[in-house]
Amino acid sequence: MVRAMGEYFTDWARRYMPDPWLFAILLSFLTYILGLIFTKSGPFDMILHWYKGFWTLLAFAMQMCVILVTGYALATAPPVRKALEALARVPKSSSGAVYLVVLVVVIAGYINWGLGLIVGAIFAKEVAKGCHLRKIPLHYPLIGAAGYIGLAIWHGGFSGSAPLLVATKGHFLEKEIGIIPVLQTLFSPLNIGVFIVMIIVLPFLAKFLSPKAGAEIVSIHQYDPTLLEEEKVMERPREQWTTADKLENSRTVILLVCLAGFIYIIYHFSKRGFDLNLNIVNFIFLIVGMLLHGRPISYVRAIAEGTKGCAGIILQFPFYAGIMGMMNYSGLVAIIAGWFVAISNAATYPVWTYISACIINIFVPSGGGQWAVQGPVMVKAAQTLQLSIPKTVMAMAYGDQWTNLFQPFWALPLLGMTRLRVRDIMGYCIAIMFLGIPIYVILLLLLPA
Repeated sequence: MVRAMGEYFTDWARRYMPDPWLFAILLSFLTYILGLIFTKSGPFDMILHWYKGFWTLLAFAMQMCVILVTGYALATAPPVRKALEALARVPKSSSGAVYLVVLVVVIAGYINWGLGLIVGAIFAKEVAKGCHLRKIPLHYPLIGAAGYIGLAIWHGGFSGSAPLLVATKGHFLEKEIGIIPVLQTLFSPLNIGVFIVMIIVLPFLAKFLSPKAGAEIVSIHQYDPTLLEEEKVMERPREQWTTADKLENSRTVILLVCLAGFIYIIYHFSKRGFDLNLNIVNFIFLIVGMLLHGRPISYVRAIAEGTKGCAGIILQFPFYAGIMGMMNYSGLVAIIAGWFVAISNAATYPVWTYISACIINIFVPSGGGQWAVQGPVMVKAAQTLQLSIPKTVMAMAYGDQWTNLFQPFWALPLLGMTRLRVRDIMGYCIAIMFLGIPIYVILLLLLPA
């Protein structure tokens, strides 16, 4: 059944799933029309809302570009590349390869979503290379999808935006709900139970997506032979080095910068505890990558190569910010959330919170952004029904993360690094998404907050 669903949705995605930028444009049109129908905003108002949000993700877009290029540089450093190549030799079959990639990315994404994002892309590519060299038939689009599927648990992990935000003094809902420690959200019986189930179920389901023997399998070599090519750099003989060459290859320069970097990293964690925000993850990637490359010029070349995958992020993030602007400033988010609140009771409220978050995430694919616009509505309803606020927070977090398997926003770095198209991977992701929804519904009904 899992394989059949994967094949069906893959065929659908190849027929109807446009380039991620066009997907963002179509969502923009849809949001505009929904705003006109369901809110008091007029045609010109919706355009104003669109532009008001359009540039609000510039800093975040830059962070995403940095995590892509520094993650690429880290993964291509000789010691890391050798480690990934060794791990990529572990699978003995295509289904085993898919299982391993999803498992590794689930763990990485649970630690930090930025880490999972880059590990998924790099490791999927390395496993595909390893299987090709060992003549194991492996469908390259499927292994790319595996690198993205594993990230679908991030919002219940240590970098979950909503649970970390409500645990922070001064957050925007502090007057309404106070400070909610992570012991009640991330380390609650509900979230621990969800993670245990997902780390077992996700890799298990994904392995059954592998095509049948004899089916059309597109290897990494058939998909794009250049993915197997190693970059060859012409090095000037050491005896011909100029002063500039010596500086470009100076290990002393790298060591001094890395020493300063590690001093700050130690200071950061000693003062803030296990605070893995996006900025510190990027900084760790940068410093560790520099250290492992060893020479300034080697790191510069790796960064230059990694920037090739940033085009989609630069183009699409402003349009998603525009969608968020229309959803937020028109009040459309509150209206959609209100529909689900209206049909909820004490037993079903966490489930409907989850479903509403699944839908809103398609339009507002940002964990922190979605909590900012949807959170106040869901909290107010939970208080009216006298229900658990921590469970409400986690139910919204699960919905936000899960429909990322349909929304290609977060797949952009992976697509850039693997050179896959969105239509190649999203069918498999959508199949897992539909299979996982009933699991979340059952867990939200049965497990305590």
